[in-house]
Amino acid sequence: MKLKTRLILANASTVIIPMIITVLVALVAFFVFDKLFGSGISYEHQQKQSMIKVKLINETSTWKQTPEVLEEESYKKYLLEQLAEIHGELMLIKDDEVEFSSKKFSKIEVAKSLAAGNIKGRNEPVVINDVSYTVFVTDLMYKEGSKGSLLLLVPVDRWETSFTGLIALISITFIITFALTNIIVSYQFSRSIINPLYTLQSAAAEIAKGNLDYSIVEEGDREIQELCRDLELMRIKLKESVHTQLKYEDNRKLLISSISHDLKTPVTSIKGYVEGILDGIASNPDKMERYLKTIALKAHQIDQMIDDLLLYAKLDLNQIPFDFERVDIAEYFQHCILENEPELESNNIVISFHNELNHKRNVLLDRERMKRVIMNILDNSRKYMSNDQGEINIILRETVASIIVELRDNGSGINEGDLPHIFDRFYRADAARTKGSGLGLAIAKQIIEGHNGRVWAVSHGKEGTSIMISLSKS
Repeated sequence: MKLKTRLILANASTVIIPMIITVLVALVAFFVFDKLFGSGISYEHQQKQSMIKVKLINETSTWKQTPEVLEEESYKKYLLEQLAEIHGELMLIKDDEVEFSSKKFSKIEVAKSLAAGNIKGRNEPVVINDVSYTVFVTDLMYKEGSKGSLLLLVPVDRWETSFTGLIALISITFIITFALTNIIVSYQFSRSIINPLYTLQSAAAEIAKGNLDYSIVEEGDREIQELCRDLELMRIKLKESVHTQLKYEDNRKLLISSISHDLKTPVTSIKGYVEGILDGIASNPDKMERYLKTIALKAHQIDQMIDDLLLYAKLDLNQIPFDFERVDIAEYFQHCILENEPELESNNIVISFHNELNHKRNVLLDRERMKRVIMNILDNSRKYMSNDQGEINIILRETVASIIVELRDNGSGINEGDLPHIFDRFYRADAARTKGSGLGLAIAKQIIEGHNGRVWAVSHGKEGTSIMISLSKS
């Protein structure tokens, strides 16, 4: 759920929930009052009672002007019928004596009624036989000079009392439920935000301590989940960065160690031959020439090692751009063979080309970089050729999406355990052999991968080794 949506729902629920609860309580209260008071709280009944009260009160002017009408039996009957509709009572007092009443009242009840009715501006109810009445007093003056009073005892309306209590109940219910709902909703809403923030705080503290294995769990609303997801991605990237940095540091140490070891051998040879010349061991021109040629060869090896190291470093850092062009793959390899054939023949190695492609196929190549790949692989086969008559076959095949180049020699082969590592820098299957920089196949792999291709080796046991190159068709 979105945080904005949750906020809207939380604000709405603080009003809607108390209203729903209040309405339910009001309905229950109405039901209970209806059961207790029957039709006493119906609208029709209340309207009827109000009309009768107003009608009787409006007749007070008639009673004051002609009080003798109250002595007529027919009018008394009429008043009693009207009062019966509202469960009211009637007292007619003349010269301090009860001349007529709807029922028998004691002197105390009569006095209480008179006292309640004579309080100006207030309609204090009087309780008679557990019934509360509102007393309306009309003073009378008879023609013969007698004084009297007409008391109407109207029952206190149960509807008004009940309605007042109901309003109070509804108000209290709404206030209580509103307060409780606000507390609960605020607690739940804050917890849905604070708990994930506590988790993020703990994760940040752990990461600050260097514990990059402390994963961040996605929880909370959508925005907080997205924040957790971004921070988790940041943690993973940071962990990978640290791991890569450590790996680079290890590789740097290995690089320094390996290049130092590989450079030590030719440097030692150069020092030895120079000392021999200085000590006069090269006593004749032939021996001097042989020493100098050896020194030049070792210096060339050092120079080649440094060039290979610089090239590999640039390839590893993606600092060498590739100049791709569409090339006929068969024609390209034929040119490569012609360039390398003289040197290979001087080492008793025969190179041959086998084109198994059905049609002319073009591939996107960087001519110079791919030439370096072929030279490194051929040079590697030449250095480690064990047969007196060496053979190297270059075979072109194709799949649905790729061109496969196989460079197969008839050397001594490579052990299965060494195959996955021969493209690692400075790796040698035979540690006793120190020919080359140990970077030739590693450079070849970097260049092939720069062409979005793959390179791998297949051992044929004692019958030799195949280096396989896969390149995408253009």
